[in-house]
Amino acid sequence: MTRKRFLIPEPMEHILGRLPAWPGTVMLVTALNLVLARHLTLDVTKLLNGKKLRLCVTDAHLAFDFEWRSHRFVACREGGTADLTISACMQDFVLLALRKEDPDTLFFSRRLAMEGDTELGIFVKNTLDAIELPVFHADQFYPKAVLMQVCRGISAGWSHCKPR
Repeated sequence: MTRKRFLIPEPMEHILGRLPAWPGTVMLVTALNLVLARHLTLDVTKLLNGKKLRLCVTDAHLAFDFEWRSHRFVACREGGTADLTISACMQDFVLLALRKEDPDTLFFSRRLAMEGDTELGIFVKNTLDAIELPVFHADQFYPKAVLMQVCRGISAGWSHCKPR
């Protein structure tokens, strides 16, 4: 059975595309730190260290720039070149996060694109594939847990990536 593909409606994509990326990037790295960071091994974090990653949500005209630094994901100001850019529509990113869709299937059906350091892209994909389910726990997103994570990030001095 083919799943109907949802794309953000055109009027909404124009509004979203005008929003500053910074607040969304801060929310994204907070979620990544809550859900993903603790699952990354030392060898993975060493390879990711200082690498600028960009997620582009094509149907929302949004791009989120971040990197791994000091044991956590850190939001970067927009600009400069990313080491790896991964692009897809919002629905496909959600399906990937919920593990309801395979990245290879999306890639070969041209619904997911990677640009930049291909070796890094394959490494990121294989790392995410190797993480055991379940990754998401509802208690990670309770306001107290999110607030604690944001406070840790602020106290660690969220800094900005240097444009390359």
